[in-house]
Amino acid sequence: MLLAIDAGNTETKLGIFADGKRDLRQMWRVTTEDRRTADEFGVFLTQLFDTQHLTPSDVNAVVIASVVPNLDPTMTEACERFFGAAPVFLKPESQTLMSVQTERPAEVGADLVASAIGAREQYGTPLIVIAFGTATAFVAISADGAYLGTAIAPGVGISVDALIGRAAKLPQIALDAPARAIGRETVSSLQSGIIFGFVGQVEALIDRMQAEIGTKPRVVATGGRADVIAKHTKKIELVDPHLSLVGLQLFHESGVV
Repeated sequence: MLLAIDAGNTETKLGIFADGKRDLRQMWRVTTEDRRTADEFGVFLTQLFDTQHLTPSDVNAVVIASVVPNLDPTMTEACERFFGAAPVFLKPESQTLMSVQTERPAEVGADLVASAIGAREQYGTPLIVIAFGTATAFVAISADGAYLGTAIAPGVGISVDALIGRAAKLPQIALDAPARAIGRETVSSLQSGIIFGFVGQVEALIDRMQAEIGTKPRVVATGGRADVIAKHTKKIELVDPHLSLVGLQLFHESGVV
């Protein structure tokens, strides 16, 4: 089996694929903790496997997209010791599945490239992929399948945390849309500004990217907050939470190991 790991700043997604197949057999989403030792990380993974009656010996390859450099040596050591497999890291500047046409490809997030690869395979081109994570990243993919570039905005979660943290009288709220844009009390006012405000941001950036791409690309959302925003705008056609893992599987399938 293939273990695919998408290590993000806030969350880490892990997926299990059967050998030579693109069907995602199992997926976990856990909090990223870059202070874990290799032993802790390995035991943690082993415990996750045990919940699905899997064993470390079932894994014969590991592929990783990471935007947390401090965690990379830990994941490498844990995979080698607990799974007997040296992980292969997807590097935007050296992978050959997708042309990255930015000025400095090495600065592009590996998770975004993995998601772009997965989205292109699943939904064709041209395409806009919106990744709702620690940041909200808008990825433009050209008609010929190249990674054109990205717009990056603060994510929903950190924006809410910053607002609540700086205003002592504001309460913590659920990320649910209110019935009206005009709030009549604090909670609905916050919900309106946050949810409808991010919807407006999404729609504006989609319009601008579509104009620059020159055609009308499909729009797909991914990431932990995707459903929160996507259900309030018709511009997002669908939500696919597994794009980065699918992209990593395709990267592995391409023969990089």
